[in-house]
This record gives sequence, C-alpha cells and structure tokens, in this order.
Amino acid sequence: MASPTEDDDDKPLDPSVERVRRRLARFMAINLGVLFVAVMAVVVAIVYKLGTAGEPTRTDAGGSPPGGEQVAMGRILLPQGARVTAQSLAGERLVLHAVLAEGGSAIFIYDIAERRMIARLDIAAP
Repeated sequence: MASPTEDDDDKPLDPSVERVRRRLARFMAINLGVLFVAVMAVVVAIVYKLGTAGEPTRTDAGGSPPGGEQVAMGRILLPQGARVTAQSLAGERLVLHAVLAEGGSAIFIYDIAERRMIARLDIAAP
C-alpha cells in the first residue's frame, strides 16, 4: 500500500474541483442561515404563546374588566321548569345539559358569538 507523501497534501486542487468545493461551501452557509432563521422564528412563536396564553381577564369591584372593555351579557331561554345540571364551554359554544319539568332531559347548544340557540337535543330511552 502506498503511503501518502507530503507532496500530495500540498498540491493545489484542480480548478473544476475547487469551483465545486466553493459552491458546496456557499450552499452549506446559505442552508445553515435559513435553518437558523427558521429555528429562531419557532422559538419566538413559542415564547409569544407562553407569554400570552395564561393571562386571565380580571374584573375590578365595579364588575367591568380593566381597560373599559364591555362584558357580554345575554339571556338563554330554556323551557319552563327546566333545571341545568351540567354545562361546558368549547370555543364560542356553550353546551347545557338540562333536566326538563316533564321528566326528560335535553342538551342545549348555544352560540355565544351569535347570541342564539343553535340546537336542542332531547335525550330519550329507546
């Protein structure tokens, strides 16, 4: 097996090989720059979300939120004698489970943004 000599290490590269090496180095630098910018954008987005996600809206003693914002008020009409036993909120939808006066039960779905009842689902045994 031939051992490498010092002359092999010091020889200048062929011009075409040198062009390819420069092109690859430039390609690598550009890709690393793009990757760095993308990672920084993700980090900034995560920090922003963490900073704004847990801020609850508090009210003062007068009942209005800070900054003079308006509080949404409205009325949900249920059948006479209905009693709400459970509720849940999903986005702009309020779901109420009510026991009706006539002995059955129903689920009412109310759209808060539109301020209207959008569904009534009666629960009945087969």
